[in-house]
Amino acid sequence: RRLYFDTHALVCLLEENGFTTQQSEVIVSALVKITNTNLDMIYKDMVTKMQQEIALQQVMSHIGGVKKDMIILEKSEFSALRSENEKIKLELQQIKKQVMDEITKVRADNKLNLNLEKSRVKELHAQQDRALTQTDRKIDTEVADLKTMLESHKLDNIKYLAGSVFTCLTVALGFYRLWI
Repeated sequence: RRLYFDTHALVCLLEENGFTTQQSEVIVSALVKITNTNLDMIYKDMVTKMQQEIALQQVMSHIGGVKKDMIILEKSEFSALRSENEKIKLELQQIKKQVMDEITKVRADNKLNLNLEKSRVKELHAQQDRALTQTDRKIDTEVADLKTMLESHKLDNIKYLAGSVFTCLTVALGFYRLWI
């Protein structure tokens, strides 16, 4: 063991300050004992370089084991995640197929409904056209009947007028003859 202070210089310093040589040596020896006791306690808590290297090797081997375990765990977790991912992909594809089927079904239903509505509208237009045509025919028939009736009445009026005129002429000629 080495002491990191000069014991002789300390003895000399103590003698200069009024201590005797024997007192100075006793004080320095007590300091040396105290220092050695403290160093012994410090050395008990300390490890040697060899012990430190052994502990470091043990820690490194434990770290290597943990790394291997982590790699194995990571691979197993990764494969579990991969299989779970594949399951989710399959479920997603099934759901996508179902959605596409539903969309196709809804489109077909909508087309069918649209075509039915178109045919109903066409039928309604056809009915309206037939009703309109029938109404036009009735109106034309009624107009023709009215024209015929008007012509008939006109002819009757002309007959009555002509009869009235001839009757008046006959009466006027009768009076004329009577007066002349």
